[in-house]
Amino acid sequence: MRVLLDHNLPHKLRTNLGTPGKYEFVTASYMRWGDLKNGELLRAAEENGIEVFVPAIGAWSMSRTHGARLAIVALSTNNWRLSKNHLPRIPAAMIALSPVRFRRSSVHIQPEESSPAS
Repeated sequence: MRVLLDHNLPHKLRTNLGTPGKYEFVTASYMRWGDLKNGELLRAAEENGIEVFVPAIGAWSMSRTHGARLAIVALSTNNWRLSKNHLPRIPAAMIALSPVRFRRSSVHIQPEESSPAS
């Protein structure tokens, strides 16, 4: 499954999410799509065999996905410090989607509650 990580997501996601042989994570920059925005980016992704697009909700309006054929898993944050503790939730959300029939999913990442000082 080919997965495109949006421009604003930390590059560490790509290197930490990979499951060899199961997913191929690429970034918009890696694909040389750094200048593509909105619909142009989605069209390029679809034309190049991308099955799942992963943006951060704050930077990506889900209304921009109207008409897209690929699955979208939107993250609630692009903050690496917060998202690194929830990495397994991202592939789990991708598995639940079917790229053949466009659906959307979100992974809500919350800051961990700090423990009281000892």
